[in-house]
This record gives sequence, C-alpha cells and structure tokens, in this order.
Amino acid sequence: MTRWVLHVDLDQFLAAVEMLRHPELRGRAVVVGGDGDPTKRGVVSTASYEARALGVGSGTPLRTAARRIPDAVFLPVDREHYEAVSADVMTALGSDGHVVEVLGWDEAFLAVETDDPEAVARRLQDRVRTTTGLECTVGIGRNRLQAKLATGFGKPAGVFRITGATWFDVLGGRPTDALWGIGAKTARKLADLGIATVRELADTDEAVLAARFGPATGPWLRRLAQGRDSATVVGTPYRARSRGREVTYQEDIADWDDVRREVSALARRVAAEAAADFADGGPPAVRVVVKVRYVPFTTVTHSRGLAEPTIDPGAIEQAALEALERFTPGRRVRLLGVRTELAR
Repeated sequence: MTRWVLHVDLDQFLAAVEMLRHPELRGRAVVVGGDGDPTKRGVVSTASYEARALGVGSGTPLRTAARRIPDAVFLPVDREHYEAVSADVMTALGSDGHVVEVLGWDEAFLAVETDDPEAVARRLQDRVRTTTGLECTVGIGRNRLQAKLATGFGKPAGVFRITGATWFDVLGGRPTDALWGIGAKTARKLADLGIATVRELADTDEAVLAARFGPATGPWLRRLAQGRDSATVVGTPYRARSRGREVTYQEDIADWDDVRREVSALARRVAAEAAADFADGGPPAVRVVVKVRYVPFTTVTHSRGLAEPTIDPGAIEQAALEALERFTPGRRVRLLGVRTELAR
C-alpha cells in the first residue's frame, strides 16, 4: 500500500461550534471575536461563511465587521469550550490507529497507508461529523506540504488530492504566497527578483535564492515551490510553539512610559504561563517578540533573543523591554502584545 499524508481542517471552526450550541444561528452571518461586543476595539477570530461572503474574515476589526454587516450575530471567544470540542475531534481522528499530528484547535496531519486515500478521508469526515456534528475538509498528498495546500482546494467539507504529478497543474501559475510558509513579506522580496509565481520560483537557480535569502532559506524556498517536503508526521503530543498575550485598548495609549509599563506587565504574564508549561514538561523560551499596533491600524513586531533558554521572568521582561526600544516612540498605540517563542 502507498503512504499518504492527510490534512484535516475543520471548517469555520469557532463559528461552527457556536452554531452547534445555537442551531438558530445556522445560515446567518456569525462573527466570533473579543468579548462579543462590536462597539469595542478588537478583531474577528472566525467568521461564518455567510459573513465571509459579505467581506468579514479573521483579523477584520470588530467595528468594521459591524459596519459591513449590521445584522450579524457577534459572540465572544470561549476558549475552554473550543479546546474541549477540539480534543473530541482529535480523539475521533486517531480512533483507527493512524499517527495524528495535531497542529492546533482545528487542524491535524495523519499518516495513512492505503490504496484509496479518498475513502479514508471520507471515513474521517463521517467520524468527525458523527462524533461532534462538525464538518471538515481533507487534503491528500504524498507529503505534508502537498496535503496542507490541497485542503484549500477542497473547502468547504470536500476532499482534494495534490501529488507531484499534479503539483504544477494546480499551483504553478499561482503567486508565491500561495505556498505554505511564504508570507507577504517574502513574496515581495521574491517579486523584487522577478519571481511572481510558484513555477518561476521552482525554476530559479538555488544560488540566486541563497544570495538573497541565505544558504538555508534560499534552497528551502525552491523546494517548497517544487512541492517537496521531507518532514514526517509525528504523533507526539501537541505543544504550542509560542506563548503570548495581547491587549486591545479601548482608549489609545499616548504616553510611552505607559506603553513600557503595559509591556512589562504582559511579559510577566507570559513568563508565568511559560513557567507553568515548563513545569508540565514543556520547553523553555528562547526569544521574546513584542507586537505594537499603532493608530489607526499599522502593526509592527520586533524581537529579542534570550541569552539562553529560560523561564526566568526577569530575563523575559528585560528582553521584551529591549525589543520595545526598537519601536518608534511617540505614536499613539491601540494594541500591545508579547509572546515567547519556545525551544523545539
């Protein structure tokens, strides 16, 4: 039998969970974010497909969402409930003995040996639906990268396969940021080199990419564009790769002494969470990242590496304040965030 990777992605997860609790919301524009009050500052965590069709998606400011869809239903984020539902989903996915690599609340990779991966995918969909009432999409590939990207073509609630034989037919003409791992910033740098599509990136000489992005990242970008991925699906328990907190302030912060105090407080909270995770067997922190969203809505991040992996709150707070020094002071601030990146 052939080895396949399946990527399972729950459709509109937070909104779907809320519609299970409130069936009367089915078919309506449902927006989940913040404390559910669209008159306050905050951003959308998840929107139902009905809301997305009207221009509201993850990351949309809540106030903007309310202007675009005045009759939308706004609900607060209920983290504990989502975690419990997610755990039920992951248990269902692993019930056949497949290796399951959990990526977060709403997605996972599975390693499967079969001659009919579509049949396995449909069984998984049926099991998730029967167990939780939720719908999911399944992407199929010969590696994690192919499976992850296939999911996007199967949305919603479908099954889609991408292999090396179909890779360029499906993705060759798409922009480089269609690839998992390439964001807008990297895509702009590639565009500066005259590389606009996945196929163009796949055909670019590694030396050219290495000169621009470094000896490790450059060749890796080319491998991505060729649909190659050597990472294997692992069944070790899921642990977040970072721990973070952020706050959207209902009133702008104009005084940067107040900004520093807020960043210190956030860093101490994150350090406490990192310490609790470390006590439970988790990894220490290796880097601290500070996020600042200026008025009206410009977001900038800066980071500071730690001298050594640690959970020491003083070291984490100091690194956060040092990262903050890299920002332009004096501008009004509407959001602050601090997160620790954890050792792997």
